[in-house]
Amino acid sequence: MTSDPSPILGTLFHTVGAASAALCYAPQRFVKNWKWQTYWLVQAAACWLVLPWIFAAATIPQLGTVLTEAPTAAMLKSYLLGAIYGVGGIAFGAAIRYLGFSLTYAIAIGLSCVLGTLIPPIVAGKLGETLSNTGGAYVIGGVLLGALATLITGLAGFRKEREQSTEAAASSTFNPRLGLPIVVLAGVLSAVFSFSLAAGQPVADVAAKYGAGNFQGNVIYLFSHSGAFTTTLFYCLWLISRDKSLGEFSSAGGANLALNYAFSALTGLLWYLQFFFYGLGHVRMGEFKFSSWAIHMIILILLSCGFGVAIGEWKSCRPSTKFIVAAAIALLFAAVGLLTYGNYLAAPPAA
Repeated sequence: MTSDPSPILGTLFHTVGAASAALCYAPQRFVKNWKWQTYWLVQAAACWLVLPWIFAAATIPQLGTVLTEAPTAAMLKSYLLGAIYGVGGIAFGAAIRYLGFSLTYAIAIGLSCVLGTLIPPIVAGKLGETLSNTGGAYVIGGVLLGALATLITGLAGFRKEREQSTEAAASSTFNPRLGLPIVVLAGVLSAVFSFSLAAGQPVADVAAKYGAGNFQGNVIYLFSHSGAFTTTLFYCLWLISRDKSLGEFSSAGGANLALNYAFSALTGLLWYLQFFFYGLGHVRMGEFKFSSWAIHMIILILLSCGFGVAIGEWKSCRPSTKFIVAAAIALLFAAVGLLTYGNYLAAPPAA
């Protein structure tokens, strides 16, 4: 049995998940003498392959029966869409090389936020109905405001990178002509993960029938995540073959091999926990569950930016850049407020 709609509690769960995602790359700094593909494949195996089965086994009653009864088409569709999402992740990594982290993050997440949230109700023919319902206009407005705030955050981040590292900027591989098409591809394909979760909902419905309750979404990750892992696996194996780095899995070149595995796995755990809490938040959003993707993406940007401000990343920036990032944070807060309030208005009154 699932809980009654509680958008405020749902938003809190989304916040916990977004915080986990915002912190997930912190352990990477402790991984020594490994190429990116070695680290990435280990964390991906933890996040996309191992942890979904552990959490599903722990939270889905009669998991074997659920998988037997679940519609094959839904499982396959979720897997294939997850694999497409994995291509988006690869494009995201490539775009960083040509645009820098801040612009890549802002453009990709902004596109993913809008497309991943609004296309499902558009395809289902329910966008007009959503806008006419109580709270619907607030939700759509929150999505669009969040996307705008994300782009402003990216502008502030781009200015910060240029102001704090003029030498690096002069010698960087910054190339918007090449980077912009790649980051647009990353944003569009990253939005597909929202579709992957929606495609797997019939599987979650079977899990709910057997008592999975608020944890029903964990069964979808068996397919959406394995699809993403498949794409990641092929890409990493290609890089490993190209760089002849297979030996790194058994040697860290003088560094502690066990710690490399531990910190890589910790990255995977933090990355997975965003989806675990996403599911707990999603089931509580009520009529406008489709807005979960936007809430998660916007809070992720808000917390990532906020963490950066808290640890002093912006101290040496010009006052104008500090003003831009402060304005972006204010807009992000406003977007989350609009989304939460819209969901609150649409939720039925407590019995």
